[in-house]
Amino acid sequence: MIRGLSRPVDPVSAPFAWEPDDEGRPALVAPRVTQCALSRICGACGESLGRPVAFLGDDLETRRNAFHAPPLHEQCAHGLLDRHPGTHIVLTSGFDFIRPHKDDTDRRPVFVPNSPL
Repeated sequence: MIRGLSRPVDPVSAPFAWEPDDEGRPALVAPRVTQCALSRICGACGESLGRPVAFLGDDLETRRNAFHAPPLHEQCAHGLLDRHPGTHIVLTSGFDFIRPHKDDTDRRPVFVPNSPL
């Protein structure tokens, strides 16, 4: 069950850190992304993370080793992978959370895996 909700939620169809945008596409919710980083909780199910930690990203994010989506359990990442073609999973035992600088044009935080597996 996701924290703060009174009913069980499927982490694949309704992941914790995402909500539908105006066109119904999944969009990251900035406060929840930060909560996932600071509380070390999964961006899909909202539960505490252990190791390994998984990140889901497109080709560019994977090549740069810098992800906008929050950390996930490996199982949750595999569930989301099936719903988001063209994304890849990177496993790590740790990550750095980098908040955007006020002058950054892309005002989104970045997760950088620091111990890839």
